[in-house]
Amino acid sequence: MFINNTTYIQNIMKAAKYEEFGSVEVLELKEVEKPTPKDDELLVKVHATSVNALDMIFRSGASLLFGMTKLMAGFKKPKHKILGFDVSGEVESVGKKVTKFKKGDLIYGMLKIPGANAEYVCVPEKFTAIKPVNMSHIEAATVPDTGGTALTGLRDKVSIRDGQRVLIFGASGGVGTFAVQIARTFTTEVTGVCSTSTISLVKSLGANDVIDYTKEDFTENGRTYDIIFDAVGRRVTSYSKCKNSLTENGIFVTVDPEAVMFKYMLNKKVRGYMGNVNGEKLDYLRDLIEAGKIKSVVDKIFPLSQIAEAHRYYEEGHPKGKIVITLQD
Repeated sequence: MFINNTTYIQNIMKAAKYEEFGSVEVLELKEVEKPTPKDDELLVKVHATSVNALDMIFRSGASLLFGMTKLMAGFKKPKHKILGFDVSGEVESVGKKVTKFKKGDLIYGMLKIPGANAEYVCVPEKFTAIKPVNMSHIEAATVPDTGGTALTGLRDKVSIRDGQRVLIFGASGGVGTFAVQIARTFTTEVTGVCSTSTISLVKSLGANDVIDYTKEDFTENGRTYDIIFDAVGRRVTSYSKCKNSLTENGIFVTVDPEAVMFKYMLNKKVRGYMGNVNGEKLDYLRDLIEAGKIKSVVDKIFPLSQIAEAHRYYEEGHPKGKIVITLQD
């Protein structure tokens, strides 16, 4: 049987795959079939993606959120063998029900099912937006997951407003760097908590005050805040530790929903959640970015061929901002 080699090559792409759960060594660069978009999806030529906590959870097969992560990632074997949740790139084609985008559009988006660690990926229209014109693909790829998570926590979960005193715990990380900047668009009283080496970074993002957690425990300095936003999760801090640092109507909000499930479910002063990023939030963030009110903080850039090194660098701890994976020259 005759095989058209040109057609075969056009339908093949490179991707970082993992066939089993484990450490960074399970990630391998492979040739796989190029995906086909569903009716409500865009086929995107990926220029850049970024590394997030979700990638570590899916790759390791960790059981979090009372087993929900296993349900999403798979139990014995990975359900989705290509990681990557953030994407910035160019629309290659669109499904027949897509109305907002066309071939050639430069977009950024957030995937609910991973797959962006590849040359092409399909992205649902409702989780996509036009890329900020004043950002490169490398910069834009840092925004969807962590920027959207910060926006959800501050705008939607606690309704931040002018005049409130806000403290961001983990202000130099992926979510934290966006949280500081987003908080500043609502109020002028923003305090960041970070390590000694990142104080100047957090100040440059607009924090009015910065507390070095290696030298001072903010829960013991007598100050109170209307919002304490835990941008780290992983139970590094907690409501029980922070409650005396909240004002009478103050709220503790955290990106670690498991930390507040059941124990604080009925406590109106505690909010735990996951990102819930969508096109509306990406449009909102783009407007702030194009107005010069938000910028990306890129710690380090790796090519797709060095995906394992990128994961290892993330797991070594405390990246300043985001780690980016590039796929196009």
